Amino acid sequence: MASTVNADSSTCVVVSAMGNHPTSPIKVTDLILNMIKKASKQDAAFLVDLAALQEKHVETAKLLLGQSTELTQFVASLMDDITNLKAMLQAMSIAGMSTDAFSDFVVGHGELWSGRLFALCCKQLGADVEFMDTRDVLVVTPTSDGASVDLDEAASNARMDAWFKAKGNKKLVIATGFIARSPAGTATTLKRNGSDFSATIMGALLRCRHITIWTDVDGVYSADPRKVPEAVCLPSMTYHEAWELSYFGANVLHPRTTLPAMKYHIPITIRNFFNQSAPGTRISDVASDAEVYGGKNTIKGFATIDNVTLINVEGTGMVGVPGIASRIFSSVRDAGINVIMISQASSEQSICFAVKGADGDAAQRVLNERFADSIAAGRVSAVQVIPHCCVLAAVGQGMVARKGVAATMMSALAKANVNIKAIAQGSSEYNITVLIDQTDSERALRAVHSRFYLSDVPIGVGIVGPGLIGGTLIAQLREQREQLKKEFGIDLRLLGVASSGRMLLRETGVDLDNWKQDLEDKSVPCDLDKFGSFLSSHYIPNRVIVDCTASDVPASKYMAWMQHGIHVVTPNKKLGSGPLEQYQAVRRMQREGYIHFFYEGTVGAGLPVIGTLKHLLETGDKIIKIEGILSGTLSYIFNTYQPGMKFSEVVADARAKGYTEPDPRDDLNGTDVARKVAILARECGLLLELDSIPVESLVPEPLRAVASSAEYMARLPEFDGDMDAKLREAEASGDCLRYVGVVDAQNGKGSVELRRYPKSHPFAQLQGSDNIISFTTARYFKQPLIVRGPGAGADVTAAGVFSDLLRLAAYLGAPS
Repeated sequence: MASTVNADSSTCVVVSAMGNHPTSPIKVTDLILNMIKKASKQDAAFLVDLAALQEKHVETAKLLLGQSTELTQFVASLMDDITNLKAMLQAMSIAGMSTDAFSDFVVGHGELWSGRLFALCCKQLGADVEFMDTRDVLVVTPTSDGASVDLDEAASNARMDAWFKAKGNKKLVIATGFIARSPAGTATTLKRNGSDFSATIMGALLRCRHITIWTDVDGVYSADPRKVPEAVCLPSMTYHEAWELSYFGANVLHPRTTLPAMKYHIPITIRNFFNQSAPGTRISDVASDAEVYGGKNTIKGFATIDNVTLINVEGTGMVGVPGIASRIFSSVRDAGINVIMISQASSEQSICFAVKGADGDAAQRVLNERFADSIAAGRVSAVQVIPHCCVLAAVGQGMVARKGVAATMMSALAKANVNIKAIAQGSSEYNITVLIDQTDSERALRAVHSRFYLSDVPIGVGIVGPGLIGGTLIAQLREQREQLKKEFGIDLRLLGVASSGRMLLRETGVDLDNWKQDLEDKSVPCDLDKFGSFLSSHYIPNRVIVDCTASDVPASKYMAWMQHGIHVVTPNKKLGSGPLEQYQAVRRMQREGYIHFFYEGTVGAGLPVIGTLKHLLETGDKIIKIEGILSGTLSYIFNTYQPGMKFSEVVADARAKGYTEPDPRDDLNGTDVARKVAILARECGLLLELDSIPVESLVPEPLRAVASSAEYMARLPEFDGDMDAKLREAEASGDCLRYVGVVDAQNGKGSVELRRYPKSHPFAQLQGSDNIISFTTARYFKQPLIVRGPGAGADVTAAGVFSDLLRLAAYLGAPS
């Protein structure tokens, strides 16, 4: 249904045939076409369909009109028409064929019945209404291809004037859609989208102020909402934008439908009859400046044509030869094949174009026949057919002369791992079209849509290890997500969470408030390969996995994840200090694949240790030595340990306060500090393996192999004397004990040991569990550069990881 409003506030309503509904599944036009088909094949079952058609309209009339004179009037006219249609269909059945004139006459009855019934209903409600059979007004001629019609505006205007002279001016006119007459006076139709076309024609003839097309959707969407859940209903667009999108199958008016309205500058609004609170989409001559030049509205919509075939004709003999393109496309035209898209390189060695998938073989055959001589002579090397392709188009008048739109679109596709086979853009700049693999269709559509509509930098996040650090990170994401989106255009969307046994994957994002319960109730068995595949195939163009574990298993997956375009952020030290070959392979992938690998949290938790070291190296400074208290646990123990105390009691106190691992030997053996030393050494260019770094363990030799931490703690007092002697010796010299990791860059060594420092040394000034790192460099030689602060704890470690996520966003285009 469509309505037009003219200058004196009268309304013309154009109606189509009755559709279907769960309580009435018969779609009238489809049933009439089926009746014609059956009659032409001499199938008497058309009589059953005719009876169903009659029943549907009678029952609807009873519901709308009740027992009234209007009901009697409608049913009488309906039965006359049914009698005539029966006779006509029987004639078709006898002849075993149907002419176009007969079919057009029969198929238009759905609109006639719908219009008469609606007009009677309005009359019964007291409206000043008149029914218009548009066959009495509209005169059209078929186009040369027979696919549409052209309006004879002069004849139609004259008939319109005669109709109003005979009927008088009415506040409401109910007009039939879809049907008209030929210049010879025979009944015909407006072909495709006929009712919408009738509405714009009537609007143009009546010089209406506004045209509304009522349908079952809220308006024109930025993409197909069935494929892109985040698609938005566009408030407005231009006629040109509507034309471009309709070509690609978007739910928009057919280009010919808009022409009558465009000629007289009449705006069209698409609205939802079932959701009348929705304002719909307004289509008019121009969009507002805010819409044309606003960043997110640069591109109005995205659409695809699925299942197409790419034909590529190439050869050195094509270069500079006039008429090659003409021969190619005339051959395709003569075969009745429509070309969807064309692309040609300036070298002229190849021309490629897209056709419907079903036309691919035929196109190849006619081209092989036409260029048989050239192929045999080698001037044309091949006619290549690439099936299973998809055409993706971006449409928007705001692209005109705006720099970077194409680059942004191509970048979004690249980050989504979508390969582009061909590109086309007209000089009007309303449309950028690319041809991609069909399997990438939906992911590509979502990727480009998210890049232009979700935020400046959308990032899909997967978290492995939702324990203390991972859980804290999720809480920080929940607190900061809206602010980051609002102020910086960064959309951090948690797509997956994986524990050691279960994983939760969500296409549109994990619920940050209920993720723990969902992980327990709605998860599947954990498979890190599938976890990575889910992230890599997601439509959000930027994907990152955050490894918050201390396990070797996720670290072994970094390479595979990065090969699939997934960035990695981690506080896990296992990769950075693991086998050198694996570490080098990941760093090489990072450099060559433009994939980011951030690991600030591996050494100083939330402290900028790695960042500071990188800055020194990148600015040309030379590292001489790195020395630091790199363990929050051991920092606390030696900051607390004073003369008169027992070492075992200090360890027990640290354990009771949660500073140590459940088994304190995991801290006191120095392995964690050694891993940090290995990471720092490799950052300086030293190719050290973990086992090449000497470590002074603070676990007494006899206690290293005891079965349990309880036994270890019980026997540790036996060895207090050893540590007490070291402390007394240091105190006698005015020193203190500190457990440090050292990178000796000049000699290419690393070490982990208990050292003595003067009480005036910065390392002696620490409190609690703080970390401190000293960088001695060519620039910072006399006075080393010091980084100091909290180096342990879930909050600061998660904050360090969060900082890496924001650094990743900055690299990907967010404002710094």
